[in-house]
Amino acid sequence: MTSTKLDANAQTSLNTKDMRRILGSSFIGSAIEYYDFMLYATAASLVFDKVFFANLGPGFALFASFATLAVGYVARPLGGVVFGHFGDRLGRKRMLVLSMLIMGFGTAAIGLLPTTAQAGIAAPITLVVLRLVQGVAVGGEWGGAALMAVEHAPASRRGFAAAFANAGGPAGAVLGTLGLSLFAAVSGKDFLVWGWRVPFLLSALLIAVGLVIRLKVSETPAFRRLDAAGEQRKTPLVDVLRNHPRAVLLGLAATTAFYVCQAMTTVWGVSVAVESGADKNGVLNIKAAAAVLTLVVCFYSARLSDRIGRRRVLIGASILGAVLAYPMLWLMTDGTLWGFGLAIVLGNGLVQGFLYGPIAAYVAEQFPTRNRYTGASLAYQGAAMLGAGFTPMIVAGLSLAGGGTVWLIGVFWVAILAAAAVAVRATPEGRGRELD
Repeated sequence: MTSTKLDANAQTSLNTKDMRRILGSSFIGSAIEYYDFMLYATAASLVFDKVFFANLGPGFALFASFATLAVGYVARPLGGVVFGHFGDRLGRKRMLVLSMLIMGFGTAAIGLLPTTAQAGIAAPITLVVLRLVQGVAVGGEWGGAALMAVEHAPASRRGFAAAFANAGGPAGAVLGTLGLSLFAAVSGKDFLVWGWRVPFLLSALLIAVGLVIRLKVSETPAFRRLDAAGEQRKTPLVDVLRNHPRAVLLGLAATTAFYVCQAMTTVWGVSVAVESGADKNGVLNIKAAAAVLTLVVCFYSARLSDRIGRRRVLIGASILGAVLAYPMLWLMTDGTLWGFGLAIVLGNGLVQGFLYGPIAAYVAEQFPTRNRYTGASLAYQGAAMLGAGFTPMIVAGLSLAGGGTVWLIGVFWVAILAAAAVAVRATPEGRGRELD
């Protein structure tokens, strides 16, 4: 093979020492941060209503627990704006290190938090504050991790490269769910006393590992070129809102579908399955297994988007989700492990996986380098707030309004997926376009 061919292959390959380190950093860093973030989501379904809100009664306690979950998602756009501002001005790498440190502090502190019975009203108030800290940290994490992959990767592999940052989400969910399931089994009847705390405290160790990896990666070529050009970037947020509001809104609408699927299956679905009679440990283990499938499908759909385009994959996944919405709802609420398992394989594994794979590259490609961290974070984290943060509460309310039936919930789910398909159809295809 000639040197020219070798150079050409190197320019289109992800299998180089630097790219392996960058993709590994994006994946592992995101996995650790989403371990922390999604660990809270599972604990909100099974623990916090009994530990921090038991005095409210079962129904209202679960609603209050989901409300604290939503607080973290509300804080994510704030984290995206703050970290995006400095990430667009100072660089992607610095913000990734800082977000990981903040997340580790917030999660470990939750593991040390006294219960309401021990500390009174101060306990749930502090829980909300720490959830805000988590939300700000993960709001800054995704944009940096995705851009480290996207801006280092060759144009023909951006979708697959960006999937490493996204795949950290389900990988972290697997770790968090298995950790909670393990200590539920180990602690037995003391699970609500100390068993649930251990996975939160283990976050400190995981954060230390992630920092070592993250400190070894280099700043992205796209940002270095921008910095060398000396372009003024005093207020990236103003730039985004003035020049790219349509990209923000359409990117938000497209991303919301993924987050609604996640909330429906892995948060509300877990809670309703256990309440309907399914075994708690079995539900958690099935959820973890489905997250592995999400991981596999995420990489496949990202690779597929590099071949046929982001839009085709995302629209196809939205249509699939709309067709399967009602069957998945009936399966999740039938009170059996096999029903929950099939529902979460379809919703979390297939639909969510196909929506998740291309979304990082899709959103990042809608913005120029000078404000990409801010713009992509604003769209993505806004969707996280609306789709994942409020969906469990909305669905709980729709269930009450529908007298315990799922027909209103299905209307909501199908409408979100349809809106996402329309939004994607209205945006330009980013596959193969130059980032600069």
